[in-house]
This record gives sequence, C-alpha cells and structure tokens, in this order.
Amino acid sequence: MNHTGTAPIGTERLLLRPFCSDDLHDMLENWIADPAVQHEYGEPCYETEADAKALLQKWLAAYDDPAFYRWAVIERHSGRNIGQIAFCRVYDDCKTAEIEYCIGQKYWGNGYAGEALSALIAHIFAHTGFEKLEAYHRAANPKSGRVLEKSPMHRTETVERFRRAGEQPAGEICYCITREELT
Repeated sequence: MNHTGTAPIGTERLLLRPFCSDDLHDMLENWIADPAVQHEYGEPCYETEADAKALLQKWLAAYDDPAFYRWAVIERHSGRNIGQIAFCRVYDDCKTAEIEYCIGQKYWGNGYAGEALSALIAHIFAHTGFEKLEAYHRAANPKSGRVLEKSPMHRTETVERFRRAGEQPAGEICYCITREELT
C-alpha cells in the first residue's frame, strides 16, 4: 500500500501538519487538558505538562513510520494549535483507515472539524492507496455526529473495528466513504 505519512494539508482557514514540540502549550491550553473535549473525544485528559509532553513525544517518534497519520489542526489566522485529526486505526489488508478528531471547546461551532475532515478525505484519496475511510461517534456525542453528517461520508451499519472484534455497534453511529464514492 502507498503510505505518505502525515503530509501537510492546507485549507482556507486551517493548516493540518505534523505535530511539533512547540505545540505543547497550545495543546494544554486548548484541548488536551479539557475534560469536556477529551470526554467527547473518548480520550483521557492530560492535565500535567509532563503527561502531555510524554504523549507528544510518543507521537513525534511515530512520524518515522509512513503508516502513522496524526495532524495538528492549526488555525491559520492565529497560528494556534486548536485540535487534532488522526487515523486511530490503519488496516493495510483492506486499505481502510479509521478517523478520529477533536477541536478545542472555544473553537466549537466554527466548522473547523468539518473543514479538517473534508480536506483530509480529499487528500488521502488523492495521495495514498487507501480505498475506504471510516469514523464513528457515540450517540451521546451529537456534536461529532453533526460533523460527520455534513462531511462527504455517509452512514453505514458498522466499521472495520467492530467487524474484526465480531461486535455490533452499541451506541455508536458509523460512517464511511470509499475512493469510488468521492470521485
């Protein structure tokens, strides 16, 4: 499969780029230490600088792998790191990836998550060998649902994560898009 890793992606209002060590302050201030953001995202809070730095260092080291995809979401006009978008799972055997994203609370309602998601989908199908992209949100997280509803993705019964576990989604609403559907 043709992997490109975390190549920069630009939109009118955002720059999606690999994380760098300078992102730590914005991460802590804007999203990674905020329980409201992390709970909606389904991730733990990283409230101390040491904990957030350890996670960031793990991500930075992972960029050596071209199959690692994790972008810092940068608001162009402020230059601030306002969130992230990533592939939390990559399935080379079926050329599928699962997308996750989060945006800092004070940036909610501006369409940033949708803008990042749409740009990511277009970029991935234009530059990699992926054939299908998937995502899901918990029914209890309607904000994330609105992002997926407005995206090029469509609802589907399940995603690869659940198929491989032999499970049916329970409280999760699944979305996907294929290369063929986008073009």
